[in-house]
Amino acid sequence: MAHIHKKMKKGRPYYYLRETARVDGKPKVVNQVYLGSPERLLALAQGVGGREVERIQVQEFGSLWLAELLDREIDIAGLVDSVLSPAQRKGAPSVGDYFFYAIANRMVAPRSKRALGEWYRTTAIQQIRPVAIEALSSRAYWKQWEKMDSAKLAAVANLFFRKLAELEPSSADAVMFDTTNYHTFMAGNTASELAQRGRNKGGRNWLRQVGVALLVARDNRLPLFYREYEGNRHDSKVFLKLADELFKVAGRGGQGTMTIVFDKGINAEENIAAIDAHDRLHFVTSYSPHYAEELIHVDRKHFQVVDTAKNRQLKAKGRDDDLLLAWSASRELWGRERRVVVTYNPRTATRQRYAFEQKMLRLEEEVHLMRHKVNNQVAQWRNPNTVKERYLNLCRELHLPDDLYQVELFRDGKRLRMNCRKNHYRIGRHIDYFGKNILVTDHPDWSTDEIVQAGLDRYVVEQSFRQSKDHEMVAMLPLRHIDCIGKIRCHIFTCVVALAYLRLLEIRLARNGLKISAAEAMESLRTLHSCLLWPVGGRKAERRLEEPNEKQAAILKALGYKVAGGVLQAEQ
Repeated sequence: MAHIHKKMKKGRPYYYLRETARVDGKPKVVNQVYLGSPERLLALAQGVGGREVERIQVQEFGSLWLAELLDREIDIAGLVDSVLSPAQRKGAPSVGDYFFYAIANRMVAPRSKRALGEWYRTTAIQQIRPVAIEALSSRAYWKQWEKMDSAKLAAVANLFFRKLAELEPSSADAVMFDTTNYHTFMAGNTASELAQRGRNKGGRNWLRQVGVALLVARDNRLPLFYREYEGNRHDSKVFLKLADELFKVAGRGGQGTMTIVFDKGINAEENIAAIDAHDRLHFVTSYSPHYAEELIHVDRKHFQVVDTAKNRQLKAKGRDDDLLLAWSASRELWGRERRVVVTYNPRTATRQRYAFEQKMLRLEEEVHLMRHKVNNQVAQWRNPNTVKERYLNLCRELHLPDDLYQVELFRDGKRLRMNCRKNHYRIGRHIDYFGKNILVTDHPDWSTDEIVQAGLDRYVVEQSFRQSKDHEMVAMLPLRHIDCIGKIRCHIFTCVVALAYLRLLEIRLARNGLKISAAEAMESLRTLHSCLLWPVGGRKAERRLEEPNEKQAAILKALGYKVAGGVLQAEQ
């Protein structure tokens, strides 16, 4: 509530507009605006300048309110505090509150813990969920998060995913599994089990990194499980390490069977054997074409159009040449007979063909330049081993096979000579890979269309990882918590919860007829401000919301709210 407060300074009164709220059950000043001396207030009361409002304070409201609205059904603060002892729950804000404020920030405008308090100072957090801004410091975060060890955090995550599943039950018969890694700037001499150097998917192999595995429901695209792991552990080893937990989560629903969909980096023989050992579990995985060349070079006449949503759209537009094609067969893999499906995407093949032709032009130019230097006895080009290594390095740089050109080095007397020509057979075989993908499954009764659609649905988990690396929303990177792996675990958990809340928002909006992304909804509501107004001659300040624009009003309506007279109200 807002009121006018008088202060005496050197015998003179000065007036302030104060806004108070209950924080941890106790009244606390959460906002204060200087109004002036009695003379200035008198002038305002007499209408000097003819202004109706003397002061306006504008704060970001809409997106933060939306984050708090999504949390009401989950209550992440309550879940966190429930696993702590009574002594650890003491204090204000509580450990759970610290998690909420971090998650809300990740959903709206990610900031470091050092900058978090200043960001919240520009928002209407005191109207939405009052807190002492000074308490949201990086030091306070580290102190509170030290109370959460890996076992407690895993318990909270389990409670969270169970509650999420209760709110939005999944009826899908398949789940998507994938892994990624996030680099850190942790010093090399800092002891850590998780942060290790390994192959970084962003190319920063010299930095220590932390891996994250994620399981996502196929139908509603909500996360079901996550786990951080050592940065130097290969993807295939991660699956085997987490197999028991994954199978438990995947089989939690009431479906008769469950299918796990994953990419070719995980399909090691021991992982497939682990799935084969469970009667209720099946798999769909991609398979490297380089291990099955005979499948790739099958004549195109054997391919048929598959029934997918994208193909139906292309057909409606008359783009029959762009339709996704596939053919299936049986083959013994990993000790059993499996269904194998080879897909061909003409649009992908066209893009890859264009990029390949650009690379071949570069390769041709460089190889001819090499031949010129060798045949003219240029210095540093007289050793055949050196020339061959330079050619191989060029192919590696262009990500091309080294047999697309036939390079011959020989001696004519004492002089080194070089001949080169294109290997058209190998070029044709290489082009045959373009646009093709191999899927393998142990489902004997699934149609080709069903297998292809399951493979296409891998984008669900890949999209979650892309969102987690978006600097504008969620922003798992950069991992600034360089001194303690426990804080990195807490940070990863906040990002996973933020991802889940954003997806939950999309589901709620779509259910009420509004199909927009969470990023679009958040960006739109960021400009719905809360205004603190002090009218001329009035004794009390009032809060009013801006008049929402058409998109903002549609978002609020889809969630069951409206703004009437500057006040946010639930629709009847």
